[in-house]
Amino acid sequence: MTTVKPYDLKGESKKSEVRRMFNSIAPRYDLLNHLLSAGIDRYWRRRTIGLLRGLANPLVLDMATGTGDLAIKAHKMLGCRVIGADLSAQMLEVARQKIDERGLQQYISVVEADSENLPFADGSFDAVTVAFGVRNYENLDKGLSEMVRVLKPGGLIAILEFSKPRVFPFRQLYMLYFRHVLPALGGLVSKDKSAYRYLPQSVMQFPDGREFEQHLEQAGARPVRRISLTCGIATIYLGQKQ
Repeated sequence: MTTVKPYDLKGESKKSEVRRMFNSIAPRYDLLNHLLSAGIDRYWRRRTIGLLRGLANPLVLDMATGTGDLAIKAHKMLGCRVIGADLSAQMLEVARQKIDERGLQQYISVVEADSENLPFADGSFDAVTVAFGVRNYENLDKGLSEMVRVLKPGGLIAILEFSKPRVFPFRQLYMLYFRHVLPALGGLVSKDKSAYRYLPQSVMQFPDGREFEQHLEQAGARPVRRISLTCGIATIYLGQKQ
């Protein structure tokens, strides 16, 4: 798999550049998410958490939690406790503010952590979630293995990630928007042009569909469901720890 980095700086790792990028765009991240997706990202998150409704009072780890949207949605829909983990201190600061404003401190906590070296014991969580985060992992297989490691046996892993539409003519129209309009608008609002050039580049090189499920299997999770969203713009992958 080709390594795509936000800034392509010589001698700097993808992990370091991703942290730098999210620290840079944190203040405008939520605005841009909703603007660039026309608000449909909220529906995608609801569908993702909805797949966990069968779990009784689960403890959930939300990886790449960012500003906490999926973690908050998980608590709201499941009434559960959630720990959110992310590399970016600035993104986590926004998440803490949102958690405090909603009075959810006793239910949701956040921690700065590396996806490839999680500070949790084996079998700590009933479910692990991540929205639009796994394609930013420096080592995808190691990151997925860590997520599976901290799951209890039989625990669920729900991953929401961008994918590549394949149906004509929607694919062609979407790719025009994704490769040209989105980077220009995102760069203008965020003041970080590289971050929103990186977005389509990272999606184009990322394995999706059955290819991604093979990475899940290698990490020790059995694919349970794969749900294509909005003509293939995004996909939810549900897996279960073997």
